[in-house]
Amino acid sequence: MFVAKHSKIFVGILVVLVIVSLISIWRYGLNLGMDFTGGSRLEVDYPGGLPDIVKVRNAVDALNLNATVQPIGATGLMVKARDLKESDRIALINALAIDGIKVIDKQFTSVGPTIGKELRMKSIYSIILVLLAITLFIAFAFRQVSGVVKSWEYGLVTIITLAHDVVIPLGIFAYLGSAYGVEIDSLFVTALLTILGFSVHDTIVVFDRIRENIKLKKSRDFVEVVGMSLYQTVSRSINTSLAVVLTLLALLYLGSESVKYFSLALIIGIIAGTYSSVLLASPLLVVIQSWKKR
Repeated sequence: MFVAKHSKIFVGILVVLVIVSLISIWRYGLNLGMDFTGGSRLEVDYPGGLPDIVKVRNAVDALNLNATVQPIGATGLMVKARDLKESDRIALINALAIDGIKVIDKQFTSVGPTIGKELRMKSIYSIILVLLAITLFIAFAFRQVSGVVKSWEYGLVTIITLAHDVVIPLGIFAYLGSAYGVEIDSLFVTALLTILGFSVHDTIVVFDRIRENIKLKKSRDFVEVVGMSLYQTVSRSINTSLAVVLTLLALLYLGSESVKYFSLALIIGIIAGTYSSVLLASPLLVVIQSWKKR
């Protein structure tokens, strides 16, 4: 297959994408949401329709709560602020009732800075532990493979591939956070963990076919074995990912505001995970084998 024969080119392209994503993260930083920094979020509804947003923002700014006001749908508003006391919450609701307009308090959530920091560290640890557990599983599952590709090589390529699948969404969301104020919250971490599981499933399918073709001695040329394995599995990977992405697109455009960026993160990650399984994992095995022959 074309990908296997030109493995260095495809590996190089994906390395560039990772570097660009890392530069994005370094330049823009991650716009962490309330879940990780602490703060309060108030959602309200105006049964008679939204009032003048400029007036609402001016009224909220007068309270000095470091708050931002964001419309939700046709009749809703979401206010994000620092960690609020009960008295601050009541004052905020009163301020939102511009000109005596009826306002309904739908939901109030508050996260202290200590809990936010704890959630941030736990999220980092969970991603690292998942990467480590997946790598150990790959090495264990392929432990009886010997000869051309060692089990640790499968594990090494897997962790590189999964790191790619995490960095790409992080880089894109770093830019979105800087340009459009998109925040990274606990749902985004959930999306990353889902992406890792989905991507490693695709990678294992390809690796397992490579292992079987090596055992069956389909060819003595490793590049040809990898190309053959990719050809046998690529349509399955693309079709599965396409079905999931189409569902997520429907959720992105038709779903509620609360899952909009969760769906977007999954779409980006699944696309990245699919092409990394095809264009990075197997070609990287070819590159490693070529280095071993030197």
